[in-house]
Amino acid sequence: MGRYCSDCGDWCSNRSFSRNQWMKGDGYSRCKDCVDGGSHFTGLAYHVPSPPVPRFQCGECYREFNNQNELNMHMQVHRPRDVACPICGERRFKTGANAVQHVESGYCSGCSGADNARRQIYEFAQRQGGMQRYLTGTPQLTYVGSSNGVPDMPYQCRECNKSFRNLSQLMQHQDQKHNNLRLLGY
Repeated sequence: MGRYCSDCGDWCSNRSFSRNQWMKGDGYSRCKDCVDGGSHFTGLAYHVPSPPVPRFQCGECYREFNNQNELNMHMQVHRPRDVACPICGERRFKTGANAVQHVESGYCSGCSGADNARRQIYEFAQRQGGMQRYLTGTPQLTYVGSSNGVPDMPYQCRECNKSFRNLSQLMQHQDQKHNNLRLLGY
């Protein structure tokens, strides 16, 4: 798939256009060489090849990505669904964050309601030895409208000191920003 560049008139593949230029449509798109002011001959079907863009390839399905971050995000689709919920034990989640999210949502069969679920997951985190360093030491504000005793922002990333209301948010943050997938030993 491709189209003609509106500046040089050359037929170029869709990879020769930035996403922004491609969205402008046929007859209005400018190839990357024309946008960058690269050297090529106007009106001829010849471009000086641009330097190769490093491609990042998935080892499982062989799709290619523009950068390591895109590849890392894609690799999540290949994770097996073998993580168990820490409360009800149901084994159908790809990550510990997904399992904890299931509890925090209030739909876990081991909890009844979102407030109870939030308290249960907080107590679960308190019992885990490795989680103690991610719990804030002093309660800041208690959750408004609830007397469940869970601080408003009970979880904190020790790498960047960012605070989180839900354990699943901390776990996703750890996975995506600090490459720590096994926060709770999952």
